[in-house]
Amino acid sequence: MEAYLIAISTLWGIQVLLTLGLYLQFGLAGLVNFGHVAGYALGAYAAAIVTTAGGHWLWGFMSGVVLSVGFAAGLGAATLRLRGDYFAIATLGLAEVIRLFILNAHAVTRGPLGIPGIPRPAIGAWELDEPVAFLTMTAMLAALAYVFCELVARSPLGRALRAIRDDEIAAAALGKDVYRLRVLAARLGAILSAVAGGLWAHYVTYVSPEQFTAEMTFNTWIALLLGGAGRPVGAVVGSGGLLLLLEGSRFLRDVIVVLDEPRMAAMRQALVGLGLIVVPAYMRKRM
Repeated sequence: MEAYLIAISTLWGIQVLLTLGLYLQFGLAGLVNFGHVAGYALGAYAAAIVTTAGGHWLWGFMSGVVLSVGFAAGLGAATLRLRGDYFAIATLGLAEVIRLFILNAHAVTRGPLGIPGIPRPAIGAWELDEPVAFLTMTAMLAALAYVFCELVARSPLGRALRAIRDDEIAAAALGKDVYRLRVLAARLGAILSAVAGGLWAHYVTYVSPEQFTAEMTFNTWIALLLGGAGRPVGAVVGSGGLLLLLEGSRFLRDVIVVLDEPRMAAMRQALVGLGLIVVPAYMRKRM
């Protein structure tokens, strides 16, 4: 039981990082990014490729951040002048392009076979092979990301991003460079998603394309909306609620005996889909 709780806590920390990245993009700047999983995938694969080739894990993390920020810059150039549903659909499509590239770039990513044998990080003499040690590192990074988001939210930059989120025409009339600030928000969110991806790769020690589908993006949206999109603490609370939903549903087999593994997986997806409908409607009534 202790090992299970440590594993769940580690996954919670990784999900918090991913959700905080979406908070910077949507909670502050109002970017409806349905391609958030792309930065996560780039961070994970960069960490996997660099470290399995013998490189230091920090170089893997840095490579993932550079790739993710580069993707966010390209995303900005291609789509940030779009509005509403058009932007959301474009980001979803670009994330799928990244996944298909990973799936077909056999020489670099091993395609559908994935990359196994990813080593655990080490900080000097501190080896992170033990679950508690890896959890400690994850919690520290999640805490730093949370503090960073709080500082951004309370800074003049955060106020400018909220102004754009609420009324970008009025913000532009007041002299704010809407496009530049939206690109900056996309890049900041991409950094956190890449770090989350790097942690995921080192934690599970194996990455493959099917881990980075649009389902991960939608789960992150549920987490953000569940906790409240307007504050960083919502990402922490919502991530915990998401894991409670996904992991708690596994125990339904003990209660409903007719649920085999495929039916349980289908029910879990149905619960996530129901959450995508109910949570935004509930949050809209509260606003």
